[in-house]
Amino acid sequence: MESGDIVEYIDDRKIICAVVTQAETSRLRLFTEQCEDVFMTSQRLSHQSTQKLSPGLDRANMAGHLSEISEKRDAIAGQINIEELWEVVSDAPEWIDLKTMTGLCFPENPDADHESAVIRAMFRSRRHFRFRPDRFLPHTPDEMAAIRKQQNKAEYEASLISTGVAWLQSVREGKAESPPVHSRALTALFKSCYLYDRESPHYEIGRAILKAGDFTATNVFFDHLVAIGKWDADENVDLLRYHVPVDFSPQMNALAQVAAEAADPFSEKGRVDLTHLSAFTIDGQSTLDFDDALTIEFREDHFLVGIHISDVASLIKKGDPLDREALIRGSSIYMPDTRISMIPPILAENRLSLKKGEIRPTISTMVKVRRNGEIISYDIFPSVIRVAHQLSYFEANMSSEAGDAISRLYEIALRFREKRLAQGALQIVLPEVTVWLDAPGTPAITRVNRESPGRLLIAEMMILSNWLSARFLAGKNIPAIFRSQPKPKARILKNGDNSVFQNWMQRKLLNRFALRSSPETHCGLGLDAYLTATSPIRKYFDLATQRQLRAAFDLESPYSRQEIETLIDHLTPPMANVGRIQFRRNRYWLLKHLETRVGEREEAIVLQRRRNAYMVLLKAYMLECSIPQPSGIALQPEDVVQVTIQYVNPRDDTIFVFMG
Repeated sequence: MESGDIVEYIDDRKIICAVVTQAETSRLRLFTEQCEDVFMTSQRLSHQSTQKLSPGLDRANMAGHLSEISEKRDAIAGQINIEELWEVVSDAPEWIDLKTMTGLCFPENPDADHESAVIRAMFRSRRHFRFRPDRFLPHTPDEMAAIRKQQNKAEYEASLISTGVAWLQSVREGKAESPPVHSRALTALFKSCYLYDRESPHYEIGRAILKAGDFTATNVFFDHLVAIGKWDADENVDLLRYHVPVDFSPQMNALAQVAAEAADPFSEKGRVDLTHLSAFTIDGQSTLDFDDALTIEFREDHFLVGIHISDVASLIKKGDPLDREALIRGSSIYMPDTRISMIPPILAENRLSLKKGEIRPTISTMVKVRRNGEIISYDIFPSVIRVAHQLSYFEANMSSEAGDAISRLYEIALRFREKRLAQGALQIVLPEVTVWLDAPGTPAITRVNRESPGRLLIAEMMILSNWLSARFLAGKNIPAIFRSQPKPKARILKNGDNSVFQNWMQRKLLNRFALRSSPETHCGLGLDAYLTATSPIRKYFDLATQRQLRAAFDLESPYSRQEIETLIDHLTPPMANVGRIQFRRNRYWLLKHLETRVGEREEAIVLQRRRNAYMVLLKAYMLECSIPQPSGIALQPEDVVQVTIQYVNPRDDTIFVFMG
């Protein structure tokens, strides 16, 4: 390598033409066409020609000559058809050196300019050849097909990004334009990115759209989908996020219709006719799927309490299409604005529902109870009942219909609760805030007293029935979906009245319940065994357990222990999703209500301190949020303070309040 030699190197994805101004053993000083001095090793050079420039030229003339050489070589490179060249050499893919490739491109007297032109053409188009400055390898036909596919994908994605930005901006600005060419794909992309964020397969393109359009958050996708009419302003995105089936297919509804018409409550052997008993239900005013009813008979020295559960399994057989659909859903979902049934409504709200005046098959738990509340004995068997009274919680509290029966059951419920508490049960008593929508769709709030006679007796009777069902199946060594719960991490509540603060903090210290195929202690309820079988219309766990009860009466074959454990594994994730969906939707509508109260003052209980903030509980709404640490004031847990609602965004699930 000598001073004056013309060379080329690659820098920042460009080929730079330069002249050697100083050559040492392994290090070169170059002067470039951009009138710059650079230092590099000879190994970095992409081409060295036999052409020279006189070292005596001034810098301006030298840069001018280099630019002319570079332009000439670019012009020659433009004459090379890379695709045609690939077709000539692709049959025998092997590395081709620079001299041979230059001869193929320029058969007549090629020189250093032609060599550089080949390097430049190959460098700028990597589609057909693997590139090295001194040699080139043709891609195989299969590789070319993959490269074309990737390039087409890249071009399509680039088009999606530019079109997506333009569409978002035009809709945001209120311009009435027809949907763009990629509107369907973009709509699906916007939905996916909003619902799944980083988990979306379109996340990178979505992020590129946000960046290119200078949008700050994925909410722009939600707002756009609302603006073009694809989503409602109050869209329940969790139903989409968790792929929750909402409506039943026509085929499923047809099967439900056939099942309803064929139902005969007396078709199975061994059913005890209890239609002479005055059965009643107690539920919310909007309830349509009544799955439990109560009776009580007054005997000389005891009461005979009946807890009757709709025999859903008598109509929905294990493994049939209706059962498979219920298994997919896992549970009914109850939200302020909608209700999604596990079973088609023609069954859930009609043929299986314990409706007033209708004869229905049930599984009955009959409990002999002394007048002091002591349980003497119990029996469980298949039966038939007819509901005489359909009461709301309000009507039950007023003791109008079935008044004496309700009073006696309330007393028995209190005695049973006292027994559980004596056995270590934790009774967490907190107001329940119910959100509902009025006729125009405006959210309204109702505080429910869970300790009212109607609610308390229903809760305790269901716990009693579930406990006895658990003991019944355990005694027969029949596996079921048993629930257990360890002791709390710490115990705050004591016997007697406890404050809202104490109950709220105690709830935070509860351990999660566990599901198993064999019974264990449920410390939270103070019971030696527990399961749930009282809501088979609404929960698949309860339906599966009901089948185990029926198997004890030889009405069907039981699940094996392995099948029960498989059901637990299968249903645990969707049931967790159901819990999230119900919680988030209730919270969404609660925040929608609070959005109308920005600027209003509310009473709050201080829960605990966190760095520069305090966690507080808005008493009227049982809603936890944070407040900034007030200047010069040290708050203590259980202090009651006045806070002002500053900002609420239901879609973002945010609420800001400050003290004062």
